[in-house]
Amino acid sequence: MRRLSVGLAAIVLGLACAGSAGAQAFKVTVIHAGALLDRPGQAPRGASTVVIRGGKIESVRDGFVAPEAGAALIDLKDQFVLPGLIDMHVHIFSDDDKLRSRLEANGRDEEDALVTAVDNARRTLEAGFTTIRDLGSDAHAITALRDGIAAGYLAGPTIVPAGRMISITGGHGDGANNANRDIAELVRGRSDNLCDGPESCRRAVRNQVGQGAEVIKFAATGGVLSNVAGGLGRQMFDDEMKAIVDTGHSFGRKVTAHAHGKDGIEAALRAGVDSIEHATYTDAETLALFKKTGAYLVPTMVAPEAALAQARAGARPRNVLAKAEEAAKIAFENHIAQYKSGVKIAFGTDTGVSTHGQNAKEFKMMVDAGMSPADAIKSATVSAADLLGRTATLGSLEPGKDADLVAVAKSPLADVTELERPTFVMRRGVVHKQSGQRQAFPPN
Repeated sequence: MRRLSVGLAAIVLGLACAGSAGAQAFKVTVIHAGALLDRPGQAPRGASTVVIRGGKIESVRDGFVAPEAGAALIDLKDQFVLPGLIDMHVHIFSDDDKLRSRLEANGRDEEDALVTAVDNARRTLEAGFTTIRDLGSDAHAITALRDGIAAGYLAGPTIVPAGRMISITGGHGDGANNANRDIAELVRGRSDNLCDGPESCRRAVRNQVGQGAEVIKFAATGGVLSNVAGGLGRQMFDDEMKAIVDTGHSFGRKVTAHAHGKDGIEAALRAGVDSIEHATYTDAETLALFKKTGAYLVPTMVAPEAALAQARAGARPRNVLAKAEEAAKIAFENHIAQYKSGVKIAFGTDTGVSTHGQNAKEFKMMVDAGMSPADAIKSATVSAADLLGRTATLGSLEPGKDADLVAVAKSPLADVTELERPTFVMRRGVVHKQSGQRQAFPPN
């Protein structure tokens, strides 16, 4: 794919100019909440007032406190309010129509993908997810989208980008797999995410950081969706993983590993990763290593089922089907054992494999596998903020934190599927959804 430059800049500038008038939140907003889960993991409060000034929470008070003169009042007295949700594993540039995407791939540029991503970002925000960690997109494209949202030009969640996933040649993140020789030579010649050997892997990390990556992701094992046979076992050597982790940490970045097979999971944990994505094959030994290292596990439970359905329908390459069958068969059973073990869990869906805007379906699967609704919600708020290293601004509703709030009609502590139907979404003090209706953006 061509580098983003003038084309992408024109799209972002056009979107900005099309709606630049009045992208302002009220200076002071007061929310009256019928129930408030201000600190997930603790009991919810009853009737409460949240005062928001300049996109930050100024105070949280008991009862319904009258707003000051000139403040906007939002009446959620019949609603359950909680912090904005965080999804730690999203691919915001991915097209939901997988077959169309495959057929049109050679005719698309990153500018085309950006248009898709803008819509995906809006849908994700309206679904109640006010922060996401994007774990695999062109670094220039994802940082442009991140910055457009941060500047208020576009509606979407706060994005913490990884850039391209780092992979060995022929591994899960090699886009040249099973392409004809001309395409393979072109793709590999322009890839900045492939590495072989520790020095090469250090360089790959530095490339992503230099292009704006705020977190580093690498493929420790094979993957379900890569168009190459070879299963889900380990693909990187110890010295390669250690080079990636140490280099990422030297830049102050958290490092996460895509890992399905037990051998790759354990090698990545020994290398010092901050989290593991998927963790399909684990046993007691693996879970003990999670606890010893303190790493988070990001389950992505909706992804195997979505991938399997797509592969069976012919929307994925033939190499995917066998791996999808294998992963879907064992993943749910192992996630049950993981939750029972008490390892640290952070919420993530791998949305982009599954459908954008349906991220909250993960909650029911987590509860079905043995988590309490309270713990599942905590994984998408307090725990996710901790893994991001952003507990000072995210994860709970406390003075000084970002005014990211979601409301639902009934308590999700009683029925976690309520989170699939948010009635109100606010990000950094700006309302993006209220009473099930999308807000005009930028707001007037």
